[in-house]
Amino acid sequence: MSAVQLERLQGHLQRLRLFKSCERIEAILQKAAAEEIGYADFLGQVLSEEVAAKTSKNVAMRTAMARFPFVKALDAFDFGYQPSIDKKQLTELANCHFIEHGENIVILGPPGVGKTHLSVGLALKAIELGYRVLFTTAAAMIATLTKASAEGKFEDKLKVYTTPKLLVIDEIGYLPIDRMGANLFFQLISRRYEKGPMILTSNQSFSAWGDVFGDRVIATAILDRLLHHAITLNIRGNSYRLKDKLKAGLIRTEESDAVS
Repeated sequence: MSAVQLERLQGHLQRLRLFKSCERIEAILQKAAAEEIGYADFLGQVLSEEVAAKTSKNVAMRTAMARFPFVKALDAFDFGYQPSIDKKQLTELANCHFIEHGENIVILGPPGVGKTHLSVGLALKAIELGYRVLFTTAAAMIATLTKASAEGKFEDKLKVYTTPKLLVIDEIGYLPIDRMGANLFFQLISRRYEKGPMILTSNQSFSAWGDVFGDRVIATAILDRLLHHAITLNIRGNSYRLKDKLKAGLIRTEESDAVS
């Protein structure tokens, strides 16, 4: 192929916004000539690389828009340190059928056991499958909705949390929620009920949610909708933040203290 032909071809690819193909076309042409690749195989290779590049770009964009506190895949989770988590179950959940079925996932456990990591890991799988995801903490979301309500912009702001296919709400119960915050939280749960699946994490058992929301009636109404279609994961283990200190014997777990 002459330089003029290559330049013309690259121009066409740029106008079609096939930027990866434009970048790689010369190398692909050389490989095709050397290996005597047929027209169909050549076209397949060009399009495969373009699709892979666009998919990677879209995943990166959706990941940035999700506002995760960190990006950690499920593969990085130390299941050996948290044996109470069923790895097989997590692998099945990573297929994201729970999203298709409109099911929520609630992850309970003490601080530091990996609840946020699991929620982010599952959400990343959802993004890979093309779903739009948003991550927020319960405190940040309620603060945002409270401010919007005071400014008469509640409905507009609520759409931020109802539009994404999957919503992740982290750290329910870490900070107290007043009555107004509880009502706003209930409205969000009601809007997403049987329409938009969620992943929620909490350091409090369901029996304590009455205290978390400062109103047992509202808490019951929230749980009624939340758990109607839900999968609950209970993590019972030590904090990852204490892992090295436990290994070094600098601190003791409650179980070891009981034995001694």
